[in-house]
Amino acid sequence: MVKVEIVEEKDQFSSNSPYASSSSSRTSSSVSLSSASSELSTADETLYDRFSALVDIVPPSTRHTISTRVSNTASFLKKTGKVLGNVVWIVTTSALLVGLPLALSLEDEAKIVAQEREMMAQQQGAQQMLPPGSSYPPPPGSNPSSQKGIVPPGF
Repeated sequence: MVKVEIVEEKDQFSSNSPYASSSSSRTSSSVSLSSASSELSTADETLYDRFSALVDIVPPSTRHTISTRVSNTASFLKKTGKVLGNVVWIVTTSALLVGLPLALSLEDEAKIVAQEREMMAQQQGAQQMLPPGSSYPPPPGSNPSSQKGIVPPGF
């Protein structure tokens, strides 16, 4: 930061002033500038100090406009994120509470339909193997053309 001092000159043409004579004005002003720049130490200055010094360059109206726009944008993004989060929450919970049981019931129904088709196919296959006049299927291992008595083993 720069310190501003008010120096009161008692004598307008004193020898200490860099503007005292026209011949030495160039050399004394450069000497005073070099001494002023050597007094400033940039080693102690941080990046934050440099950015905070830039505040003085930007006019207050522009700073206010920038601040307002950044604030409005941040507020808009926050509200939009909250709304999108709520929508995702609603869709997810609805899918779990409604969609999952529905999917499970549709899967169960598909299994039942597949079992019914399998049973119908088995019945049709059994009817094709029956002789034309009988209503019951023949016992396994028997020949319907030869009628022999079936005796259980051990008799």
